[in-house]
Amino acid sequence: MRGEIVDFLKSLRDRIVLAFEQLEPSQRFIRKNWPYGSGTGGGEMSLLRGAVFEKAAVNWSGVAGDQFPMQDGQGPFFATGVSLITHMFNPHAPTSHMNIRYIETANGHWFGGGYDLTPMGFPYEEDTLHFHEVAKQTLDPYGPSLYPEFSQNARDYFYIPHLKKERGVGGIFFDHYNTGNFAQDFSMWKRVGETFVEALLPILKRRVETPFTEAEKDFQAQQRGHYAEFNLLYDRGTKFGFQSGGNPEAILCSLPPLVRW
Repeated sequence: MRGEIVDFLKSLRDRIVLAFEQLEPSQRFIRKNWPYGSGTGGGEMSLLRGAVFEKAAVNWSGVAGDQFPMQDGQGPFFATGVSLITHMFNPHAPTSHMNIRYIETANGHWFGGGYDLTPMGFPYEEDTLHFHEVAKQTLDPYGPSLYPEFSQNARDYFYIPHLKKERGVGGIFFDHYNTGNFAQDFSMWKRVGETFVEALLPILKRRVETPFTEAEKDFQAQQRGHYAEFNLLYDRGTKFGFQSGGNPEAILCSLPPLVRW
């Protein structure tokens, strides 16, 4: 199934890139390949810096090695996924994040991922409701317990202990997911990736033309500091990327372009 999974991820990456570019008046994503120095495989970064997206990254990777670096024990592993981040120029347009990943080790396989929304100081209830409603509709066909469980996972995972608050307004998050029914797990995982654009784009279209002041832009930069702190201190993806010998530029694509403390 590795080939089918990788093909899906690359196709998803291409569809998301195209969707984002339709909001950007002039700039396009620039792609850059990187080799995996600690084993086999590598990845491809897609980075956009424009007038609407101050910074957006949509990255794919597929790597294999002799020693899995995280808590699942030792031995060979294969890991592939798509991870993205959007940092918007307009402070009223929220930052968003999505990741879906598939991992095999000597102890088995699992799926992980999710998406979440982080207003940079200017939350809108209708945006939060829409984002969560898409997530719920995505997961409900696979069981009524998934959305409540994955939504709580996101609240727990994206909590910033030293600030005693959540990073944003939540979303869904799951990890080490394996029910024993590969076809159903794979289908659910794909739907999470496929519905992200549906969850995010209506929000961005509502907000990117909102008038804003320099003071609001400054406040956005301060809120971005909290985002950077979480990603550098607590995010498992950042830790996995460095511990597995991944590409530093790709790993740190998640950081905001401009931040103030």
